[in-house]
Amino acid sequence: MNKEVVVYTDGACSGNPGPGGWGATIKLEEETVEIYGGENNTTNNRMELIAAIKALEYLNENHKIILYTDSNYVKDGITKWIFNWKKNNWKTSAKKVVKNSDLWIQLDDLQNNRNVWVKILEDLDVEIDIFLEKQKANDPDLWIIEVESANGQNYLDVF
Repeated sequence: MNKEVVVYTDGACSGNPGPGGWGATIKLEEETVEIYGGENNTTNNRMELIAAIKALEYLNENHKIILYTDSNYVKDGITKWIFNWKKNNWKTSAKKVVKNSDLWIQLDDLQNNRNVWVKILEDLDVEIDIFLEKQKANDPDLWIIEVESANGQNYLDVF
């Protein structure tokens, strides 16, 4: 039987493009794993995609994965837009190359033939902390701010 794993992802950058970071909290049966990273010159959307990719790379194929993201770009891209992009050889309806197609192809490959459900974080009543303090120690230009959500819970965001 496949074990259910819940994953929370986030990514952000200071400037767009600019220095950015990504993180994922992976809640396994008996432990919670936090993975994170960053790039010096990136975009917010790339960091959001890389967070999801790195989380799926971490997990083996025997898991049912519920992946939460705060990015409509990631959620809509993988659940709606990707089908036409693939059909149109990674072009938009305007015949332009899909932005970040290198990452979309990776994400598509990782989620194909796996039990992955992507949901928007707003669907939850709570927010989740993505712990990137360790990344800040490695990159002093990475900003981490604590934000209080509407339900009074605090969460971290990365810039």
